[in-house]
Amino acid sequence: MIRIPYRALALAACFLALPALSQTLYKLISPDGKVTYSNDEPKDFKGTVTRIQVDPNANTATMPKFTPGSPAGASTGAEPQRAPTAKEKAEKLRKDLEFARANPGPDDVARVGNVGGGTRPVPTEAYARRLAAMEAELAEAEAEVRRAR
Repeated sequence: MIRIPYRALALAACFLALPALSQTLYKLISPDGKVTYSNDEPKDFKGTVTRIQVDPNANTATMPKFTPGSPAGASTGAEPQRAPTAKEKAEKLRKDLEFARANPGPDDVARVGNVGGGTRPVPTEAYARRLAAMEAELAEAEAEVRRAR
């Protein structure tokens, strides 16, 4: 029985992995213009073959450091986010309400027939309740702005 040292086996594995460090792709363009990419060089291909040498070290991205306890997707900038002021909150609610009034969704309006023919749009009850809730929230935010002054 032949005994092979583990170091020699590990060294042999490293030499076998060296070809994987340099990557070669082949871009194949057939006579009808179809583009295909391959890892293997084609044999008897009737078209244009372009060899592409890929440098894996050139294709790197730096990711932000993960800190435990921080919410996912939170910025790691120097300044933490501040809470919006009462005025900013009221302004956002006002814009949201205006947008909801100007852009009702397909489920927000029902079509009702007219006596003489044709139809007219009528807000649904759910849409009317949602607008009323938005108006109440805006009124509360505006009252908070007045109290803050």
